[in-house]
Amino acid sequence: MTDQPVLLTADTGHVRLLTLNRPGARNALNTELNAALRKALDDADADEAVHAVVVTGADPAFCAGLDLKQAAAEGDAFFREMEEFSCIVRIGEMTKPVIGAVNGAAFTGGLEIALGCDFLVASERAAFADTHAHVGVLPGGGLTPRLPRLVGAAHARRMSMTSEVVDAGRAERIGLVTEVVPHDDLLGRAMALAAAVAEVPPEVMRGLKRMYVESGGLADDIATEIGIARRFRPDYGGLETRRARLVGRNRAQLPGRGQ
Repeated sequence: MTDQPVLLTADTGHVRLLTLNRPGARNALNTELNAALRKALDDADADEAVHAVVVTGADPAFCAGLDLKQAAAEGDAFFREMEEFSCIVRIGEMTKPVIGAVNGAAFTGGLEIALGCDFLVASERAAFADTHAHVGVLPGGGLTPRLPRLVGAAHARRMSMTSEVVDAGRAERIGLVTEVVPHDDLLGRAMALAAAVAEVPPEVMRGLKRMYVESGGLADDIATEIGIARRFRPDYGGLETRRARLVGRNRAQLPGRGQ
């Protein structure tokens, strides 16, 4: 057992750093972490002293997705709570800029969190995968509208249909991340970029972000995804079995394995 909070918060100037802190579970989203991140995003958006937010994970992972052990145990009640108070949906609704510092695996729900950020900086140890379909669930946090806007339709469909792992180098080549840096430099680089973002007057940044978020039909596309996802209900009993099989298949593809 640990007394450590599941989410760490720290301010540097006008930048707020949020760190997912369930490293033993690879920062998988259980209901506690989901609620903590949702509240932290609400607080950051409401705090006039915060001009930019950085989201990262406690090593070794960024976020491995939903906590499927809790999902399998609680079934529909788990998914209802995650849908109603979703930190994944909330991060995409932020009025303030959010930078993702991807330090390790960003899988499934973790990939959705990353995609909700305005842009991503990645460690050389970062890895990305959309494992929704192979686990037996559908994305419902804006993945299918956002991913093809970054990497193109073919790369997006390939990621979702194969659930293959995309390493940091390929992620940069296809446009999923803006930059790859040495692991030990990641947080410093992300915070430096966030500090530059935070220099923009808040009222200007709000307008700029609205231009990017509200153009191109993104909101309508996200609503379509959410509607389809909420009409689908997975086979809860098989979630953990399918996850374990997929982890075994993809384990060898993870960069920095054993670090």
